[in-house]
Amino acid sequence: MTETRGTTILAVSRDGRVAMAGDGQVTMGNTILKSGARKIRRLHEDRVLAGFAGATADAMTLFEKFEGKLSEFRGNLRRAAVELAKEWRTDRVLRRLEAVMVVTDGRDLMLLSGNGDVVEPDDGVIGVGSGGPFALAAARAMLLHTDRPALEIARESLRIAAGICIYTNDNVVAEEITAP
Repeated sequence: MTETRGTTILAVSRDGRVAMAGDGQVTMGNTILKSGARKIRRLHEDRVLAGFAGATADAMTLFEKFEGKLSEFRGNLRRAAVELAKEWRTDRVLRRLEAVMVVTDGRDLMLLSGNGDVVEPDDGVIGVGSGGPFALAAARAMLLHTDRPALEIARESLRIAAGICIYTNDNVVAEEITAP
């Protein structure tokens, strides 16, 4: 089967707010399958933002699992993230899932992977997916050289990535969350 690609997710933290933005493009090989996919979800009574890059069905499975971990640990993002990463790495079915997640509750920001990674960025910015490095570079530059708010930086960084990465479009969905 042809590899399904075409996701860019970016999370930016600034001034007690975290914005997460994702493009809408899904491709298979050199064909655009969809231009308006929604890759960011609000979880746990809208107190957590989660975005994914990778296979859609795998990401939906991970969203459900992560929602369960958030419930189990009463919204403790850090604990839920670590427990999901451990299960994802060791479970025979889950470890075959091909996706990465970016999660935040407005205070903590983390990248989760099937390798058992739970990574918190040093600078409050995470970019994943095909256009992730481009969006990450744009966001870092704006954080250093502008006073723009996180939501504006996330949106504009995705638009910049869309102008560079053929697997990223400018159909951007962005959400913002503040620390509890």
